[in-house]
Amino acid sequence: MKQHTLRNTYTFSGKGLHSGKKVTMTVGPAADNTGIVFHRVDLGEEAIVPALAKYVHKTDRSTSLKKGKTEVRTTEHLLAALVGLGVDNASVCLDNKEVPILDGSSQPYADAILADGLQEQESEREYFVVEKEVEYTDPESGSSIKVLPFDGTEYEVKIDFNSKVIGIQCAIWNSSVIFARDLAPARTFCFLKEVKPLLALGLIKGGDLSNALVIDEPKGYYGEAVPRFDNECARHKLLDLMGDLALIGKPLKGRVVAYKPGHKINSKFAALLAAV
Repeated sequence: MKQHTLRNTYTFSGKGLHSGKKVTMTVGPAADNTGIVFHRVDLGEEAIVPALAKYVHKTDRSTSLKKGKTEVRTTEHLLAALVGLGVDNASVCLDNKEVPILDGSSQPYADAILADGLQEQESEREYFVVEKEVEYTDPESGSSIKVLPFDGTEYEVKIDFNSKVIGIQCAIWNSSVIFARDLAPARTFCFLKEVKPLLALGLIKGGDLSNALVIDEPKGYYGEAVPRFDNECARHKLLDLMGDLALIGKPLKGRVVAYKPGHKINSKFAALLAAV
């Protein structure tokens, strides 16, 4: 299969989930074999960070990349959209340090890109082919991710927050699941009891009910929010996992099985695979 890039350039404006700062971001075509590259235009022409696991800087409630003094925060939702739609090469330009949260999902990106379709390129796509099982478990959280040989690409996620509202949820993505319809709309979420502690840590300054589901345990969803799917939280965790594993730098051919994934373990696993 050939590599693909975008047909047009798309502009997204909004605020960062954690910084709360306004940002304008453009996502556009890139040449063969470029991969996905972030450019902080507010810092100059050389302020570039490739979307690769070796540049992971922080994983506190999002995945941040940093190369030198150039940092880009909350990359996962955009990366998930690009990977889920089959984009190999893209240039992402921002005038601030955080990707805009928009509605808390990947849907705005997917809808914009799909309206025009992708542009086929000359070079052949190079896959990261899983040849043997690899597994990693976080001893502190009990979270685990493993990848197995598989003739195709499949992600399976199971989450358990010991929540009466969410329960135990599962989600899956493979060739039979339409990314833009079935995964992209899944929004980020948190528990109401986490809001004040996260704000005290300088996080979620841009978070509100327009870009996140808030769970008021054990009552239900805060503000009478209605989930877009019965298992929206699991679908969003799957979305995050896809975005974080995009940092391997190549499309993955294999079966990924994750239990209670999060940005920390996702990024560590991406680095582990990238080093194989």
